[in-house]
Amino acid sequence: MKTILSFIAVCFLTLSVNAQEFKFDSELINYGKITQGSEGKRVFKFTNVGDAPLIISDIKSTCGCTVPSKPEKPIMPGEKGQIEVSYDTKRLGGFSKAITIYSNAKQERMMLKIKGYITKAGTEEKKEEKEEDQKS
Repeated sequence: MKTILSFIAVCFLTLSVNAQEFKFDSELINYGKITQGSEGKRVFKFTNVGDAPLIISDIKSTCGCTVPSKPEKPIMPGEKGQIEVSYDTKRLGGFSKAITIYSNAKQERMMLKIKGYITKAGTEEKKEEKEEDQKS
C-alpha cells in the first residue's frame, strides 16, 4: 500500500513540475469596423502563470493576410509577454482568422482569433454626415 501511494505521489509531482501555463487577457481581438488601409496591428497580452519558463516555439496563421510575431526569449514565471498580429486591411469585408500558438505549456497548442469588418475608405464619414443631417 505504501509503495502504491509513493508511486502516485511521484507521478503527481512529475506532472506538476512541468506545468508551464499562460493566460491571455483575451483570446479574441475584435477589430470592429475599420477603414480600408488603416492600422492593422494588434497585440495579444499574456502572463506566464506556470512555474517554469514558457517557450513559444512557433506561431501560424490561417492565411498570409495575418502575420503574427512571437517573443524570441522564454517568458519566466510571473512575467508578461505579448504576441503581435498584423492584418492586411486592404481587403474589404468581414474577416475571422485563427492564430495557432505552439509552446511547451501544458496545453501545447493554443488558438487565438481575430475578427472585424473593413469598410471602403470614406464610407464611414459619409454615413456619419448623413446621420447628422437627419438629426438637424
